Amino acid sequence: MTTVFTRRAVLFASLMGALGLTSALTGCASRQRPPGNRSTEEEPAISTNPDATTLLVFFSRAGENYHNGGRRLLDVGNTEVLADLIRERVECDVYEIEPSDPYPESYDETVERNSEEQDVDARPAIANPLPDVGRYDTVLIGSPVWNTRAPMIMSTFVEGVDLAGKTILPFVTFAVSGMSGIDDDYREALPASTVATGLAIRGEEVDEAGSDLDVWLRDAGLIR
Repeated sequence: MTTVFTRRAVLFASLMGALGLTSALTGCASRQRPPGNRSTEEEPAISTNPDATTLLVFFSRAGENYHNGGRRLLDVGNTEVLADLIRERVECDVYEIEPSDPYPESYDETVERNSEEQDVDARPAIANPLPDVGRYDTVLIGSPVWNTRAPMIMSTFVEGVDLAGKTILPFVTFAVSGMSGIDDDYREALPASTVATGLAIRGEEVDEAGSDLDVWLRDAGLIR
């Protein structure tokens, strides 16, 4: 499969993304997450809805995050909050990406590690087995924006599954960069897929994202 995200990071200091982590394939239901990274033994990567034709995939990170120029501790990462809003609205299965080597709770340490991974075009390992995406028609793929692009673990995912012929709906949480061309990165990486218009929500405003989310999901034909 074509390598994902050929652009290199332009500035180490520009990583202001809404850092937000975890992994499992489950039926749609909202839930809360304690601080820190979850053990992969808590929820096995299995589907609970054999009739679902939509898959929601996301990577999020809790802990210390950027917030309006400062820092705050999040029990649940911004991207996971947005993913929960999606699965409240859409009948889907959910695969939550968790790295084998969890990212630090410290924001600055995560910034440093992400910069190093971008510099070497790394593919961080995913803790749980990747899902069988064969029966899904639509795949929503969400992540924070880290240093003007998606975290490198998203490259690990899209290179590890066969998304040919599927409709891809990208969504991101961010601090200052908006979509940052991530939807175009997916188009480049997935030429045999249809990558639709992405949704970008500022991390500090994710709790109030319902209206924008409804418009996006309605335009995609996932809700009425």
